[in-house]
Order: sequence, then structure tokens, then C-alpha cells
Amino acid sequence: MDKNSLTGVILIVLIVVGYNAMFPPVVETETPQEENNTTVVLEEKEEVIEQNSTSLSLDTALVNEAHERSFGVFAPSATGSEDAITVENEKLLLSISPKGGRIISAILKDYQRSDSLPLNLIDKDSSDFNITFFSEGNRIINTEDLYFQATNQSDQSVSMRLMASNGGYLEYVYNLSNEDFIMDFQINTVDLEDIIPSNRNELELNWTINLPHTEKSMDNERMYSTVYYKYLNDDVDYLSETKDDEETLDGRAQWIGLKHQFFSTVFINNAGFEKPTSVSAVTNEGSERFVRKLSLETTLPYKHQSSESIPLQIYFGPNHYETLSAYDMELERMIPLGWGIFRWVNKYAVIPIFNWLDNSITNYGIIILIMTLIIKMVLAPFTLKAYKSQAKMKVLKPEIDKINEKHKDKDPMKAQQETMALYKKTGVNPLGGCIPMLLQMPILFALFRFFPASIELRQKSFLWADDLSSYDSVLNLPFEIPFYGDHVSLFTLLMTVSTILYTRMNSQMSGPQMAQMKWMMYLMPIMFLGFFNNYASGLSYYYFLANMVTFGQQFVMRKYFIDEAAILTQMENNKKKPVKKSKFQKRLEDMAKKQQEATSKRK
Repeated sequence: MDKNSLTGVILIVLIVVGYNAMFPPVVETETPQEENNTTVVLEEKEEVIEQNSTSLSLDTALVNEAHERSFGVFAPSATGSEDAITVENEKLLLSISPKGGRIISAILKDYQRSDSLPLNLIDKDSSDFNITFFSEGNRIINTEDLYFQATNQSDQSVSMRLMASNGGYLEYVYNLSNEDFIMDFQINTVDLEDIIPSNRNELELNWTINLPHTEKSMDNERMYSTVYYKYLNDDVDYLSETKDDEETLDGRAQWIGLKHQFFSTVFINNAGFEKPTSVSAVTNEGSERFVRKLSLETTLPYKHQSSESIPLQIYFGPNHYETLSAYDMELERMIPLGWGIFRWVNKYAVIPIFNWLDNSITNYGIIILIMTLIIKMVLAPFTLKAYKSQAKMKVLKPEIDKINEKHKDKDPMKAQQETMALYKKTGVNPLGGCIPMLLQMPILFALFRFFPASIELRQKSFLWADDLSSYDSVLNLPFEIPFYGDHVSLFTLLMTVSTILYTRMNSQMSGPQMAQMKWMMYLMPIMFLGFFNNYASGLSYYYFLANMVTFGQQFVMRKYFIDEAAILTQMENNKKKPVKKSKFQKRLEDMAKKQQEATSKRK
């Protein structure tokens, strides 16, 4: 390199070093960039939140607009809390839902289901209580769609108000009293006269309860579950218990009862329900949870006043005769004690005796035993008379057989006339054994209705039976026998065997007329075996006891009160006396003679 080149390189190096020394490079950090990115993200989030808020506001506005279109002035009540409110006393625990303001649970504290769970008369999801009415713009308002607000709440009462935007409201007032199954229920309207159109003068009320399965036997529950109703100052009536039924009531009903086998929910209006009022009962075939669906539809008057009130009452309780009769509204007629004379026997004889024993004895098997002995002792004179009549027929049987053999295949009418003449001479009434038995029939049928309907026997055990109001089972079958069932009831078997033995003993003392029906007398106990196998074990137990007591009575009466030799002697003496014929007997004889002459002429 020459001198000039070397000088140029040195100058270039000096220039570069000097420039870098005078103007050092600026190193940029990443912090400003990160802050910038964070600012962008925050701005994006704020934009999203603002968009969501705008969307929510738009959705709320749309919902409010929909509520306004559907419910009008009741739109503010379209939303609310669903937390249930409870009221209770010593007997009842009621749960009330703000939605619809309705009762969603009615628990009886002193009772349990057959599976030991609390006894609840109302299932929330399968029941309905709704009032329907028209509001402004001819909107149809259903209270079940709206939310009520609870006011004036205490342990035993609460007011549920369905508020309108003008400050008016529809109100349900629930009020329980101490130790009572009846609840006061009042429906009030306040400042709704400008909301409900002037041409609408009624509120429509609908109450539906799907009766829950609470007892041991579903078949027995359905057999005794239906709707009962009583007209003002008139009799009690009810829908069919065996098939689906509905009825539009002809008059104003004082109360309408949605009746279960042992419990009822009764809607009471002492002023009478307005027409039209209709009731229905539908069986839930195949359901294992519900027995029958019972419904009530009626109307409540509205007079367009600023404040109106409709006082009602609701009974949630047992079908206990003394409890229901204490209200003096004929509610006890819901207990199926039979009709006519059978109900009178239960009302004035069986129930007083049962209650008298119930006051001092706690074992219901012993109560039934003592009651059986009392009834059989009262009927003993009639039983003795029937046995004497049968003994007379037995003594006459050889002579009657001779008469029948004499006229066999010749003249049946002549045989009948001679048989009747023999009865007259000996002073024997061929129906003498039937009449005393017929006098016992009202008691027999009355008890047939009493035991299955008696709530006192519910869930009361005796020996192997765990519930005297339902069937007893000593053996559960792995299959179902038609007309019998899938279990074996020992009380029913004992009743059937004892009845067959009684029939055999009775046929030995009966006359020829009863002998002709012998096959039917043996067939009846076999037929009842299938029917009673699923029936109340308390009833089968009573019939078994009655048969056993009857065996004892027969033994005692035959040994000490019936002397066949003396009876024969008395009848022989009667033959020697002149026969006094009544006018009726003469007419019968004349008719028989005319019939015989006409037969001879035709031959």
C-alpha cells in the first residue's frame, strides 16, 4: 500500500469510530410493545362485554315484550322464586309453591304409607290447581303460569298474591287452625274491576289430583277411590268406583270430595258452587304410582267490585267416621258403609260397639273376636229358632221321602199337596229355618262393608297379618293364578274350609228343598276363595270366627235345647188336632185343585 492508501484507511476507521462515539445506537426494549398488545386485548374484551350486554339487554327486552303480550298487566308476575312455603299445625304440613300459588304437598303427620314413607295426599308433578280468567285485551290468564308473592306469613297461615302492574291482585289466603284437618281457604280480588272485562262475570277453577299409591293393595285402593259430592240441602252422590265416569252437577254442591281409600281431599263451599260444575274420575290403568285421576271444574262469581272475597274450606284428612261426622256436613257419607238398612246397622250398631271396644282394647284382632261373640250372642235366639225348624224338617224327612216315592214319575202336583198337608198337620213351617237366617243377613252384609272401609284397621297387625285392612299373605307365588292372585291368604283359606264344614253340618239337618241346592251351597265358598284372597284380612278373619262360634252354638243347642224325640212326639200330637185353614190357605188349595183338574182334562 502507498502512503495515500494508508492515510485513507486510517481516516475511514477514525470516521467510523468517531461517528459511533458521537451517535451511539438506541436499543429498543419490548415493554412498549407488550403494553400496546395488552391495551388492544383489553379494548377487545371491553368491546365483547359491551356486545354481550347489548345482547342481554335485547333478550331481556324481548322476554319482557313477550310477557307483556301474554300477560298484560300481570307481566311483572311472569317471573319469580319457586322456593316452597310451608304452613303446619298438629295434624298437617302443607307446602305451597309461589308458582301458581298452589298446594304442592299435603302431609298427614299421624299417618304413613304402606312403605313407611310420610303420607302425602298431593303429588306435585301430577296435580293441578288453576284459576282462569280474562284480563284486558281479552287475554286469558292462567294462574299456574304466574308467580305469587307471599305476605302475612306465619307458622299456620300465609297470603299468596298475584300482583298486577296497577297494584291490584288476586289473593289466596291459607289459614290452618290448631289440631284440625280443615283449612280455611279464601280467594280475594282487589282492584281488578278495570282489568277483568265487564262482560266477564266468573272465574273458572280447575283442581286435579292424581291419587298416589299409598296402600298395600292397588286393586283395593281403586275399588274405593272416586269423587263424592253433596248438593245444598240434599243427598250425597258419587261417581262410579269401577269404571271411568264423569258428571255435570244438576244443582249447587256444598262440597266435592276427591276420595282415596282411607283419605280424602274435600273442597267445601257452604254457599254452594256455581253452575256449571263438573267432576270426573279416570283410572290410571297400568300405573304403579297412581290410583285414579280425580278432577273438579267449577266457576266462582265475580261482581266487578273493588274488593271481593270468596270463603272456602279444604279438608285434608282420614276417612274416619267420628272425625268426619263431627263437622256436621255429612262428610261421613264418603265412607262406604252400604246403603239403606245395611248403613243403618253399621251406623247404629256396629260402629258404636267397635268404638266402645276400641276405647279399652288396643289389639284389633281381639276387638274383632269380642265383637263377633257379641253379635252371635245377640243373634242366638234367631239361630236357635232356625235350628229347631231344621230339626223338625229332619224328623219329617222319612215321611216326606215316602210321599215322594209314592208319587214318583206319576203326579208331582199330588206329591206337593200331600207334603203341604203333612206340614199343616204337624205344625211345621218349611220356611221356618230361612226366616231367622234372613234376619241375620243385614248384619252379614253390613260387616262386609264395614271392615274394608274401617281406617282403624289400617296397618294394624294381628298374628301373621301385617295389615287387617288389606290381604294377609303367608306365601307369595312366583306366578299369578287367574281369579285368585299371586299370594295365599291364610285367613281366607280358614274361612273357606270352615264354611264348607258349616255347609256340610247344615245340610244334614235341612229338608229336601235345601238338599236340592246342596251343590250350590258347596260351590259358593270355592268362588269366594278367589274374591276374598285379595280382600281385607279383617273381614276374612271375622267370617272365620263367626263360623267357629256357630259350630260351638250348634253343639250346645243340639245337646241342650233340641230334643228330636220330643219334637217327633209334639208333631204326632199335632196330627191328631183338627187343622185350621186360613182364607189364604183355602185359596191356595182351590187354585191347586183347579190346576190339577185342568191338567187331567188336557191328558
